[in-house]
Amino acid sequence: MDSLIAASARALASGDALGALKRVALRDDPPALALRGIAMAQLGEHPRARELLRRAARGFGAHEALSRARCIVAEAEVALAMRDLGGSPRTLAAASATLEAHADRANALQARLIAARRLLLLGRLDEATAALAALDVRGLSPALAATAELAAAELSLRSLRVDAARAALARAHEAAGHARVPALVAEVAEAQAALDRPAARRLLASGEQTLRLDEVAALLASNALVVDACRRGVGTGDTWRPLARRPVLFSLARALAEAWPGDIDREALIASAFRTRHPDETHRARLRVEIGRLRALVKALAQIEATPQGFALKPLDARDVVVLAPPIDGDQGSLVALLSDGAAWSTSALALALGASQRTVQRALAELEAAGRVRAIGRARAQRWLAPPLAGFTTILLLPAALPIE
Repeated sequence: MDSLIAASARALASGDALGALKRVALRDDPPALALRGIAMAQLGEHPRARELLRRAARGFGAHEALSRARCIVAEAEVALAMRDLGGSPRTLAAASATLEAHADRANALQARLIAARRLLLLGRLDEATAALAALDVRGLSPALAATAELAAAELSLRSLRVDAARAALARAHEAAGHARVPALVAEVAEAQAALDRPAARRLLASGEQTLRLDEVAALLASNALVVDACRRGVGTGDTWRPLARRPVLFSLARALAEAWPGDIDREALIASAFRTRHPDETHRARLRVEIGRLRALVKALAQIEATPQGFALKPLDARDVVVLAPPIDGDQGSLVALLSDGAAWSTSALALALGASQRTVQRALAELEAAGRVRAIGRARAQRWLAPPLAGFTTILLLPAALPIE
């Protein structure tokens, strides 16, 4: 390694991307291309960074497998920043194995950490938990340790283990302070700030009450019967009944919960569940069928009793009924939550993260764009979607698979 390459690498390690570029900007040999790519990534020029890293990987010969594997890992991190989640994880796994075989422990752990963060973005929390548990973080550099703790904190937040998230963020803050990388320090500070922002709304007869994540977690762990419009389900304590794939049943459950302790008439239930203001006998018959299905689903939690006007929710064991609403109104809350991180997402990546079809995501994006809540950049396959960061509250409850499902 020549002196300019070594100096550029040290500058990158300290977060000085411009200092690194000054030393290698005019060079086209593979090591310089790799360093230029990493520097451009740190400056936010991700497409250019990806191009440079791919050129560097092609430039390394067959006997330079270690350098090529490092380029693959760097490109995978750029893809993560670009929210390009459609690639095969096998390439990154093979690069990690190569790095392990060459005793490059730090970059091998970086590769595994990128894979775990990708799983988090896709909402595959069980797989992300297993991936993070397999990491041996002893002896890591401060920057890598901070990144690992940030991933652990995000996993805890999305599982509503707030105390564990606070502890992980405290460790991340300490490690980021030792690393002295401004961007990393800012990322940790932003994650810590999310803990104190409103995360959901509790609907009351007199209005609504905003709740932080720790307050939401306490409410879900309480004896109350919670109808959760953030995750679309009904639960109390450790018992959870998911209704995300049964929208009619959830609409009925929410309408009954909002009317508690009173009842709600049949016409209002039909309007809420079937989106019609002119019900006929077929709608009334369908309402009886759907109420029967909801009764069977929540029989361990509550009863649904018929009244002269309609139906009433009667929770077991004299529980209170709580309705949690998302901090963002509208049916596209999960989509807005993903876009609110400030990154540019492709339609395919959004579809992967939400578990929906690209056509469904495209229709939702068109509606949000018409309302001025998102904007598109680029065209055709290069098109990406952005939304302004939602600094007033955290959207963690709206992200995919945020709560465990029994």
